[in-house]
Amino acid sequence: MYCSKCGSTLAEDAPFCSRCGQPTSLAPIIANPAGPLVARVATSVRVALPTPSVAYAGFWLRVLAYLIDALILGVFAVPIVIGAAMAMGIGGILASIPRDGNPFINGLPPIFLLFIWFCVLLGVGGTWLYHALLECSEWEGTAGKKALGLIVTDMSGQRVSFARASGRHFGKIVTSFIPLGIGYAMAGFTEKRQALHDMLASCLVLRKS
Repeated sequence: MYCSKCGSTLAEDAPFCSRCGQPTSLAPIIANPAGPLVARVATSVRVALPTPSVAYAGFWLRVLAYLIDALILGVFAVPIVIGAAMAMGIGGILASIPRDGNPFINGLPPIFLLFIWFCVLLGVGGTWLYHALLECSEWEGTAGKKALGLIVTDMSGQRVSFARASGRHFGKIVTSFIPLGIGYAMAGFTEKRQALHDMLASCLVLRKS
C-alpha cells in the first residue's frame, strides 16, 4: 500500500503515513455530533442590542448655556475694548466734547469712527469664531454648553464641520427677525427641540448621557 500524498510505502494496517501524516483508508472517522446542534443554536439565537435613546436639549437649558457664554465673552471682550480705547485716545476725545454742545455738529473724529468699527468687528467676529470653532471641535459645543452637558451635532448625531457651525451661528440673524422671539422659543416645542437656526443648518442640540 502506498501513501496517496507522498507515495511512500505503507504497512497494510497503517492508519496514517509515517512520513507525511496523510490518513489512509484505515484512519478512524470521528464524527462531530455537536456541530449541527451548535449551528442550529447559533442561527436561532438573536441578540437584542440596546437601542440608544436621544435626549434633546430643552429651551431653558439652552438659555442658561447662552448666559454662561455671554458672560465668558464679556470677560474677554471688556479688557480688549478698554485697551483699544486707551491706545486710540478715545478718553481724551470724549473729554474734549463740550457737555452742553452737540458732538455731531462738526462730525466725529476719524479715530472715534475707527474705534466704533473695531468694536463692531470684535463683537461680530469674536462671537462667530467662539461659537463656530468650539462647536466643530472635540467639545462639540461652546463652554456654556459643555458646562451643562450639551453638544451640537448634525441630524445623524455626528460632529459638525466649521462651515455648518458657521451657518448655524449666522442663522441666528434670521431667527432674531421672528417677532416675540418665537424663532428661539421653537426649541421648546418642536419635535427635536430645534430653534429656527438649528433647522436652517440641519443641526441638533443634544444632552450627553
